[in-house]
Amino acid sequence: MTTFLLVPGAGGHPGYWQRLVPELASRGHDPVPVDLPQHDERLGWDDLTDVAQRTLDASAASDAPVVVAQSMGAYVGGLVAGRVPVRLLVLLNPMVPLPGESGGAWWEATGHDDARAAAGLGPLDPVRDFFHDVPADVAARVLAGEDRAPSARSFAEPWPAPAWPDVPTVVLQGRDDRLFPLAFQRAVTRDRLGLDVTEMPGGHLVALSRPAELADRLVALAGAGTPTAAR
Repeated sequence: MTTFLLVPGAGGHPGYWQRLVPELASRGHDPVPVDLPQHDERLGWDDLTDVAQRTLDASAASDAPVVVAQSMGAYVGGLVAGRVPVRLLVLLNPMVPLPGESGGAWWEATGHDDARAAAGLGPLDPVRDFFHDVPADVAARVLAGEDRAPSARSFAEPWPAPAWPDVPTVVLQGRDDRLFPLAFQRAVTRDRLGLDVTEMPGGHLVALSRPAELADRLVALAGAGTPTAAR
């Protein structure tokens, strides 16, 4: 049995993992979704990492977990992996920060707008571009739930890690992601982590659109002993 610590993206709502949790459990594993209050202006990256670590400590984990960090959750996932022993760090459709880089500075530093334009994508529409491949009933349920806008602090505060942790790391990228197009993610991942991306079908919210396939990928990765690129 593998413990999967599931770190959500911007806003930190654990409901992002609602379809993945039963898929991992049905395969005999222990999914641990983190309720990450990234909407709380009082909390910085170290505080949010404390929340994730306490969630892990309160779980039934008996071995090093696999940390799965979605999108902006990579800021916390990387810090968790620098604090506690982990079997694997999976960055899922991630924002990959450099040490000292804020979430607000990340967009220009990576050339995100130009990359979306080069991919033929127009102005971002969060509903259309995030939920384009999510089943309509699931999208309606999620959109009708609690709205957690990420805090201004989480875009202003520099990422405090001195470097990416020296742990086995995989960047798992949906090839249909409209927020972070595949060619863009390949370039950012190679430049910042020295890694190639591992592709799968699906958009930015792949845990909602393809939970069974994502569960299969995560279980396979957990057993693969993936090496880490030199930092």
